[in-house]
Amino acid sequence: MTELPKTFDPAEIENRWYAHWEQNGLFRPERPRAQPFTIVNPPPNVTGSLHIGHALDNTLQDIIVRYERLRGKDALWVVGTDHAGIATQMVVERQLNAQQQKRTDFTRDEFIAKVWEWKTESGGAITRQLRRLGCSMDWANERFTMDEGFSKAVIKVFVELHRRGLLYRDKRLVNWDPGLRTAISDLEVETREINGKFWHFSYPLEDGSGMISVATTRPETMLADMAVAVNPEDARYTALIGKKVRLPITGRLIPIVADEHADPELGSGAVKITPGHDFNDFEVGKRAGFKAADMLNMLDTDAKVVQVADGLIPDAYLGLDRFDARKQVVAAIEAAGLLEKVEDRVIQTPYGDRSGVVIEPWLTDQWYVDAETLAKPAIEAVKSGKIDVVPKTWEKTYFNWMENIQPWCVSRQLWWGHQIPAWYDEDGKAYVAEDEAGAQALAGNKPLVRDNDVLDTWFSSALWPFGTLGWPDDSPMVARHYPNDLLISGFDILFFWDARMAMQGLEFMGDVPWRKLYLHGLVRAADGQKMSKSKGNVVDPLGLIDQYGADALRFFMAAMESQGRDVKMDEKRVEGYRNFATKLWNAGRFLQSNGIGASSTLDAPSAELAVNRWIIAETVATAQAIELAFADLRFDAAANAIYHFVWDQFCDWYLELIKVQIEDETRSVAGWAFDQILVMLHPFMPFITEELWHAMGNRQADLIVSHWPQADAGSLDKAASEEIEWLIRLISAIRAARTELNIPPGAKMRAFVRDASEGSKARLGRQQAALARVARIESLSFGPVSEAGAAQIVAEEATFILPLEGVIDLAAEKARLTKAKEAAEKERDTLAGRLANASFVERAKPEAVAKAREDHAEKAAEVERLGVALARLG
Repeated sequence: MTELPKTFDPAEIENRWYAHWEQNGLFRPERPRAQPFTIVNPPPNVTGSLHIGHALDNTLQDIIVRYERLRGKDALWVVGTDHAGIATQMVVERQLNAQQQKRTDFTRDEFIAKVWEWKTESGGAITRQLRRLGCSMDWANERFTMDEGFSKAVIKVFVELHRRGLLYRDKRLVNWDPGLRTAISDLEVETREINGKFWHFSYPLEDGSGMISVATTRPETMLADMAVAVNPEDARYTALIGKKVRLPITGRLIPIVADEHADPELGSGAVKITPGHDFNDFEVGKRAGFKAADMLNMLDTDAKVVQVADGLIPDAYLGLDRFDARKQVVAAIEAAGLLEKVEDRVIQTPYGDRSGVVIEPWLTDQWYVDAETLAKPAIEAVKSGKIDVVPKTWEKTYFNWMENIQPWCVSRQLWWGHQIPAWYDEDGKAYVAEDEAGAQALAGNKPLVRDNDVLDTWFSSALWPFGTLGWPDDSPMVARHYPNDLLISGFDILFFWDARMAMQGLEFMGDVPWRKLYLHGLVRAADGQKMSKSKGNVVDPLGLIDQYGADALRFFMAAMESQGRDVKMDEKRVEGYRNFATKLWNAGRFLQSNGIGASSTLDAPSAELAVNRWIIAETVATAQAIELAFADLRFDAAANAIYHFVWDQFCDWYLELIKVQIEDETRSVAGWAFDQILVMLHPFMPFITEELWHAMGNRQADLIVSHWPQADAGSLDKAASEEIEWLIRLISAIRAARTELNIPPGAKMRAFVRDASEGSKARLGRQQAALARVARIESLSFGPVSEAGAAQIVAEEATFILPLEGVIDLAAEKARLTKAKEAAEKERDTLAGRLANASFVERAKPEAVAKAREDHAEKAAEVERLGVALARLG
């Protein structure tokens, strides 16, 4: 046994134990015959740092992995990082800019070499931070989405999808980021509310018979308008369908088409259609018969105006930035007398989350995956129960998105990433193969040029559950650990990552990637708002670890994680769990001071004393409760079960009750129960539990690879539990009465018992020492006694009479209680009057009304409590 320091210091133990676990390979002990359990972490960006969402996500995963490891399973937690194409390229380009260099000063290979150099030197920040959180990942087999083996899987999947007709090149609209000069995914688009304008233009009919009014928030796009759409049911425009208008500025003749996209209730009911620069217009244009190849594209990669195919944009507009072109278009329309009116309007505007520039829907050739076909088996997997989604409420959202899924754009205009394995001949025909030699063979040895683009990072991360296990090589890891058992993910990446893993896993492995999908909420600020840097309400998990320790933060995350609900950040709760850790530490010190150390048995020791039989039963019941909670992925229920057992039953009651007499039986049971506590608490608080585990005695193995308690129902002792719970209720009632009556804590009292059954008398005989020590009852009598000036406490059928003469000044105490009761009644009635006033309830702020109701309830309870105390005095 190693004597514990008086003060619990998380910082001192955390680095020491984490290094020990990792250096000794304890995150993945050799268990070739054990049942496998596999989970993969959502690979964080290699450029990233630990934020509070990561802290929640990875804490939940670590709790499950540590639990399954303690249950003896071959628990594999796959760890790695994502190459984060856009983010990483931006980091390295910023470094070059600081040295007055730019990417294009280098060849592609030279630039990529610089990215690898950055990755080696600076790309491991988040993995170091995950270690600080206590994540027991298989670091010995850490993966990276650009490492050689994983890249092999990525290229194979691209080529196979193309061969199977599920991946193709097409001209479609994408979210184009002019700042980064690349297509980006919906996830990388941030919508902001911007104060803008709504311009109403008149477009002249070709035959000179009149005008048709259209409105737009982006006037510059009219340079590439190809139609005006009206609703086929709109009687105002029925006669105009099929006619043409002459577009101002360009003179282009464009048709008036019928399409339900036009809303008769919105504006004039007529809508300008620019299929090359608006996602809705693109679909209208296709329905109107325009081929994508014929749609007009008036912007270049920098969002500057370029000439379109019909050559009708005037030279004065060419080369203008889109926003400068906007001003010039509006001025020209107004000069022509065709500007009807301008309205102020708040516009939902898309921005690139990294570049901070307005995103442009842009018509371009990109590579697409046939997501609609891949989605069908993934939909069926959830419907059939092959994938169990927890909580079930997310299934409806999953189905809605998957059943309406659009083609998935997988190409990005970057240098850093998996370069697309496609080569083009001089006619632009593409040849897809795993390498250039394969492409040459397909092309008949024509001169070929490789596609410059790289793959979307979600494409590679979609292969994470099997690509990390060695696929496509013949790896035994695949057979043993695929499918994974569980995926824990934030609901916000359900479509971007989770659904795509389901699609790719079913397509290439013939089975789901994981049996169960757990979707947790977001961590929000204390007031429920979403955290953001602009609001200044972001919480740094590393700062919380510095202040309170990783164990406290982890326990907070688990205790607050209720299925499907967001977690509200509450630093006071984190501090409270630090206090919980301190209480556990002090319990260990108490045990040590009484010669109680590590248990020598996994099974519960034999016991005769009711208090020992009770704590054994409570320990077993707690293990059962945690197991049931984990089976349902109820992290909050599991955390609360161990918290209340440790704080209430073990520390507050068991240790208090055994202070009366600590003999060999009690030492054995207390040591065993404390061991079980350390094991059950370990998944939540790994650092303090490992420290206490070793401090309590010599161990054959570290706690991290110990054994989960055997929740043997035979250890549940109903009679002992009933007796100790009765004793606890009795002591609690006596303590409450002493507090209410202002009896000095050290005052010893006599008790006279009336109407006690033989069973209660027997219990009192066995527990008299505990009553004397904990409730300060120095004697028990069963004879008659005067009830005047005595407190009375009812415990089941028995009444306990506690004479107060000589213990307190009865008259003074009555006067004190009466005065306090009258004051509380006055406040209660004042608050009741305020709440009965309809004007106050209707006009006051909701928080003021809620506060008044809370105060009223508190004062009403105080009046009742003081009345009970007065009644005790007779």
